[in-house]
Amino acid sequence: MSLERKDDYDHGEWMRERNLTPVETTFLTALIWMDKRFRIVDYLEILETLYYRVNMQMPKSHTEQYNLDNKFWYWYPLYALGSFSTIAYAVAAISGALLGFYYAPATTGDPTTAYNQLAFIMTELNFGFMLRSIHRWSAQVMVAAVFLHMLRVYFTGAYKEPRELNWIIGIVLISLTMVFGYTGYLLPWDQLAFWAGQIGVEMARSIPLIGEWLALLVFGGFSLGQPTLQRMYIFHVFLLPFVVTTLIAVHIAIVWIQGIAEPH
Repeated sequence: MSLERKDDYDHGEWMRERNLTPVETTFLTALIWMDKRFRIVDYLEILETLYYRVNMQMPKSHTEQYNLDNKFWYWYPLYALGSFSTIAYAVAAISGALLGFYYAPATTGDPTTAYNQLAFIMTELNFGFMLRSIHRWSAQVMVAAVFLHMLRVYFTGAYKEPRELNWIIGIVLISLTMVFGYTGYLLPWDQLAFWAGQIGVEMARSIPLIGEWLALLVFGGFSLGQPTLQRMYIFHVFLLPFVVTTLIAVHIAIVWIQGIAEPH
């Protein structure tokens, strides 16, 4: 059934001819009213098309279809690692947003304020320990899932033409995932975070030509302090989420367009 948008079309007569029930008549009347103003039917048809495309591209059991029982990287669950890493990222993003209500980098020049806020979340805030644990473990699961996903794509040859662009995007995503984890690792500002930050400063300074400039830009100096924590917070909360989310959306869109790579 399609609903025409011609102004002179008598929808009431059309509904009476079909002996619709009052419930059906009310529903269709509301749908026609909304459709004239917001093109509801067009968007419903788009959603229907997307639904069928998703279901048509769900991977079949490769191990059974191609007799690959002895091929580890063609194991069926490994084809879901991309979706699994996306779900882990969503969980980390939601739990991180909730943690943001209670955590902020120090604004008084004393970076230990960040550690005190973390201690409050872990020991005094209701469900704070659980919330931080969910954020931490979902981030670690995401790192592992992305790494295994990249291995699966490599060993099954799914990076070859015409999927080379998506392979490059995947490499950028796994690199940004490492940066995501590193910046989050420094936010508690405990001993582990401090020395991890100091190692990062020395690694940046060891880069030829631009090393010292890069250390000043990323860490705010050659020794850690309030500028370092402020920069890590900006990277972790404001910059990386938007960049990573955009790249994930592009990555998934390309997979959607090209379809899932079948075993060679």
